[in-house]
Amino acid sequence: MTVSEVTSAPQDTRKPSFWYGLPLGYVSLDLHPPAERLMGIVNQLRGLPDQERDEADRALRLYAGIVSLLNTNRVQECALGVHPDDAGGFTTSVFTVSTMLTAGNSAKLVVAGLAGSAADGRDEGMRPLDLPCGIGFLSEKRSPAPRSSRRPEAGDAAPSHIWQGTVAVAAPSTPELIVLQMVTPNLDSADAYRDILLGIARTLTFANPARAAADNEDKEPEALTGAAAAMRNDFG
Repeated sequence: MTVSEVTSAPQDTRKPSFWYGLPLGYVSLDLHPPAERLMGIVNQLRGLPDQERDEADRALRLYAGIVSLLNTNRVQECALGVHPDDAGGFTTSVFTVSTMLTAGNSAKLVVAGLAGSAADGRDEGMRPLDLPCGIGFLSEKRSPAPRSSRRPEAGDAAPSHIWQGTVAVAAPSTPELIVLQMVTPNLDSADAYRDILLGIARTLTFANPARAAADNEDKEPEALTGAAAAMRNDFG
């Protein structure tokens, strides 16, 4: 597995940038599609036959609704994953990165408290993490899969449960948590997807890797450290 890209959350005056490695097999959903692209799609839809136009219009409206929902929930990244399984088929997952505000400037205190409750066994579904970027925690659970109220006939083919893994880390000098989440309907592959989630979490950094690489360009090659080492170790 190799790093396919290093992603930065959009910058503004409130929060710092952060970067992480996204492994192969994941395709990012465009959460900020330009108006020109959307208008181009609409114009293409107008030229389709009636049935195809209706189906494409529903898909476009679904995409717009998902993007709106993700943006409302401060999601910075949504990536769809497809990987081969041992049975010769494919297993799917959804990976998201979001930011969550905490009261005051207590993000580190929130993470420390949750990690502490995980460490002493008060919450069996959580465990503390010592990541290169700081202290965090891992939470995982199995939940009933959501059902579509618009297409109840699809319920029989849909999975009954999903596995959900969440890693949270406090952003430096801000009241925000960086939340990495992996969801898959393939419960048998939960261990593999937990490893992928933890691998991504170990590459999370608040220092621009490109700037660090530029600073080291004229130096003699040496052992990788920090985020660069994490990416090499976890993604090859």
